Amino acid sequence: MDRENKKTYELSLQNFAAKKIYSLGENFSGVSRDGTELSFTNYYMEKNGRPFFGVSGEFHYSRMEESRWEDELIKMKMGGINVVATYVFWIHHEEEEGIFRFDGRRNLRRFIQLCRKHGLYMILRVGPFVHGEARNGGIPDWMYGKPFEVRSLNDGFLTHVRQLYTEIAGQAEGQFFKDGGPVIGVQIDNEYMHSSAPWEMTAGITNEWVFGGNEGNEYMLRLKELAAECGLSPVFYTCTGWGGAAMPDSMIPLWGGYAFRPWMFYSYKGEHPATEEYVYQDYHNDGFTCTSDFKPAYWPEEKPYSCCEMGGGMMCCYYYRFRYPYKSVDAMANIKIASGCNFLGYYMFQGGSNPLGKHGMFLNEGQVPKISYDYQAALGEFGQVRESYRRVKSIHYFVRQFGEKFCGWKTVLPEGAEKIAPKDDTMLRYAVRTDGKRGYLFLNNYQDHFMLQDRRNDELVLHLEEEDLKWEISIAGDENAILPFHFDMDGIDLVKANAQAVTRVEAGGVATYVFFVPDGMQGEFVFEEGVQINGVSETVYHCGKDLTAELFETAKGTVKCNVLVLSREMAGNMYMLSGGRLAFTEGIFLEDADGIRLESTKASNTVYVYPADGFAETEKIRRLPDSGTACLGTYLAETEERVIEAEVRQAASFKYTVRIPETVTDGVKDALLQIAYTGDVGSAFINGRMIHDNFANGAVWEIGLKDFAEELKKDDITIHIAPLKEGANVKVESAMAARSEEAEAYAAELESVRIQPVYEISIG
Repeated sequence: MDRENKKTYELSLQNFAAKKIYSLGENFSGVSRDGTELSFTNYYMEKNGRPFFGVSGEFHYSRMEESRWEDELIKMKMGGINVVATYVFWIHHEEEEGIFRFDGRRNLRRFIQLCRKHGLYMILRVGPFVHGEARNGGIPDWMYGKPFEVRSLNDGFLTHVRQLYTEIAGQAEGQFFKDGGPVIGVQIDNEYMHSSAPWEMTAGITNEWVFGGNEGNEYMLRLKELAAECGLSPVFYTCTGWGGAAMPDSMIPLWGGYAFRPWMFYSYKGEHPATEEYVYQDYHNDGFTCTSDFKPAYWPEEKPYSCCEMGGGMMCCYYYRFRYPYKSVDAMANIKIASGCNFLGYYMFQGGSNPLGKHGMFLNEGQVPKISYDYQAALGEFGQVRESYRRVKSIHYFVRQFGEKFCGWKTVLPEGAEKIAPKDDTMLRYAVRTDGKRGYLFLNNYQDHFMLQDRRNDELVLHLEEEDLKWEISIAGDENAILPFHFDMDGIDLVKANAQAVTRVEAGGVATYVFFVPDGMQGEFVFEEGVQINGVSETVYHCGKDLTAELFETAKGTVKCNVLVLSREMAGNMYMLSGGRLAFTEGIFLEDADGIRLESTKASNTVYVYPADGFAETEKIRRLPDSGTACLGTYLAETEERVIEAEVRQAASFKYTVRIPETVTDGVKDALLQIAYTGDVGSAFINGRMIHDNFANGAVWEIGLKDFAEELKKDDITIHIAPLKEGANVKVESAMAARSEEAEAYAAELESVRIQPVYEISIG
């Protein structure tokens, strides 16, 4: 729907005052053995004294088969993640008292080493309580049978925590930043005095919860001291920032933001409300009152506003099923950066699957699926690449390339911006990050649980000290944008643009600046006087209306640089490769020391490259005649196509067997079993053992078959669909202890089953 009546908005930067930025001192700094220094100011992280924009993604190693770890870490890195955060689930490692397991998918040390191999920093979230929808919040069952309270300062509990920390430290020995390793941070406990978890030992029909804590900073500081004594020695310690959780001064508080909140349905039966998460705030301003859940126990300007749990997805709980809107993820990143965040953190970025307990016990929390922890994340539990991954990648490339300049820039909001009601679609949502002379205009037209209208031709004026900058703003519903003003392109001043900066690459001694045009917007670039565009003295460049990829040259005196302008879709398909190359694909590129691979669900893939001769032709990839995108080289990457058929048979009312060919993974990287069904809950078994499950939400249920290839050579998969019931009732009228369920109608149907090969093509 379009808005008919345009509006004019004005924001003054004329009385701009820069931020006071200072070091947080030795509690938040460390030096690696190679001399690299990491530290924090009150506003951002630093690397060797220069601003460093952190982008963290949560990846739970024990929730994935170890054979998948490396490629998924490479995908995270290719997507612009530079910090991997992971929970260490105590119950996954010491399910039985005194018997610690660090084998297979629990091999923490190998996971850390893989992060090191690929140049990714790490934050270990060591608990003892972590939550993460794990059984009892991640604390083993046997701890609750001890004659002391957990999450409390008593000798019994601390003795066991000391043992846990000692074991974790042993796995991480030599892998801390000071040793040249990747581990830079350690989180102590999680949501202490804010969150608890169901006690899974008790009867399922009761409502009993484990202790949430009541000893405040004293508890957190004692555990921090204990962690250091045991050998957990990071650059900095972190703690939960939100919800009134304990926040000692010697820890970095980490924040988040969830717009999809299944936990509210424990006690609430209505519609999910639209939330305040997509309204701009100023999280680093002592005099600002936020309308969100940001209520720190410190003055906001004393600590950086950093995140660890921005909603990178969300699980379905039994009482709340939904299709996660992937456009919400980059909209969240836009909001956080504009509001003063210089350290993004997504939960989850990589989905996973819960391990099965040693004696067949499920190690999850009862409200969520027993196995699946896909989380509808940017990267699915079997490596699937989601739209959210493609969209946030452009923002991550942006902060990697340009973040150092704007980390110290201040948030400026129009009056009343933070008070915009979530369902208000009359007001333009905008903010600025600036040093008073240059900066970025942030726009957001996304709102959870409510569709904002397309905006057409609103006028926005920024009043600077010596000039006014005027934009004509059009933007599609569900879209967001980051528009530069007085953007330095190697000495050429881009005065303003209706396009979002992505990155800068250099090839052949010439710099290319990459932008994309957000949906609903007409691309326009306005340069300073004296600039030549494509050899002609003019200051404005207008992009074509049917934009895919356009290239133009700018020059001023001896300075020249190219500008590559992409559509939103094309930008989502872009990957940064070595040598200043850009490659575009609907699949995903993985690059490491061994070369470049293309992972795709297609055997034949059109690939675009910039510069146009960016790939050497091989048996697997060959150059095609140039297409309509003349500024890019066009290539075809292909491999042998496989068609894999599954044999399905109905075995009972709600049960089906699926016979998988023994050769299912021959010649392919993986094969996804894709199940479309109607019902309540889907469960998959091999030889009586549950291997996966799914809460029906209308999406296709996917299972990666690589993990089960050996078992499938001799056994079928059994699919059970728990039906949706109408008029269900438990009949208890018998004089004996007999009970039975009856319903007016049952709805359960297996609609289709197919196998989707996942290919991998070596590019060179």
